[in-house]
Amino acid sequence: MQFSINKAAIAKEMNLLQGVVEKKNTIPILSNVAIEATGAAAVQLIATDLDVSLQTECVADVTSPGAVVLQARKLFDIIRSLPDADIHFAKEANDWVKIVCGASEFKIVGQSKEHFPSTPQMNAFQANLQAADLHKLINRTIYAITQEESRFALNGAMFILANEKLQMVATDGHRLALSSVANSQPVNDLPNALSVIIPRKALQELAKLTAGADEVIEFGNDDNHLYFKLGQRVLTTRKLAGQFPNYEMVLPKNNDKTVPMNVERLAQAIRRAALMADERSRSVKFAFNSGKLTITSQSADVGESHEVVPIDYDGAAVSIGFNAGYLLDFLNVAETDEVFFEFKDEQSPALLRPANADDYEYKYVVMPMRLM
Repeated sequence: MQFSINKAAIAKEMNLLQGVVEKKNTIPILSNVAIEATGAAAVQLIATDLDVSLQTECVADVTSPGAVVLQARKLFDIIRSLPDADIHFAKEANDWVKIVCGASEFKIVGQSKEHFPSTPQMNAFQANLQAADLHKLINRTIYAITQEESRFALNGAMFILANEKLQMVATDGHRLALSSVANSQPVNDLPNALSVIIPRKALQELAKLTAGADEVIEFGNDDNHLYFKLGQRVLTTRKLAGQFPNYEMVLPKNNDKTVPMNVERLAQAIRRAALMADERSRSVKFAFNSGKLTITSQSADVGESHEVVPIDYDGAAVSIGFNAGYLLDFLNVAETDEVFFEFKDEQSPALLRPANADDYEYKYVVMPMRLM
């Protein structure tokens, strides 16, 4: 195997592959990347942790075809350190690979590609998705995925693909994020909505792939895997099994108080109040009174904080406890100047939604905390 490749091109792809490479080192081969030069003008790169795989290609000048498996992190470090010029790769005896760029030369030990696990392949993709739409759905929901690995079905977000809209839902049992957008690429042969649970790691890598992209993603689905193809890159992920909660039952139906709030003003007030909150619970108290919202927090070890935010509210006085981090997670990605804060009483879940969201739906439900 011998080829020459542009440094910037392979560095970009290697950077994306780092997120997929297995970090725990339980199966050593999974900390590697497979490199294969098959044609005369491209090199294929593959990384996998057996659950999530990323396959990509780089334009290259291939002198002789072949394949090898190299340490992903070490190879990335070498490539980044090289000058901005073409890099020459040559496979030598016993799977060693010589890397030359300008006056720099490295030799790195490799392995035969026979030892690298095969990755699932999708022969025919079934639907097209707008990359920008998918990126927004992920960004608005991924933070609500549970951190508890034992709650298997909640370790990802439910993705619902229908002709009329795309929807994504995530929850950890304490809060729920739901977002949907109109499907600009309708699937005419899709008789019913398709619902699948996408694991957190796959969503994280999809968010990287779709960041700033204005292209179409080809989507595929089989019994065990999901496939997302964007340009020369194909992300494959194993589906999460299990029963996702009935999120429709969680959405509050009887919240009779709605308060419009400025996002930046509210977020700053919560951040300041959270400085004095208990580090474990991160609890802040929202006291709604006529014309004002008072946000307070206290910790026996640190002290207390008191913030007053003017609001358009003339209802009964209500005090509710919230996890400050949960509220900030939503406000950080709301992408609007104003949100509606809907609530009923101190024991019922609150619902937050953007005030100006004509072209999409975004709802965030957060459970209250007991006030001490």
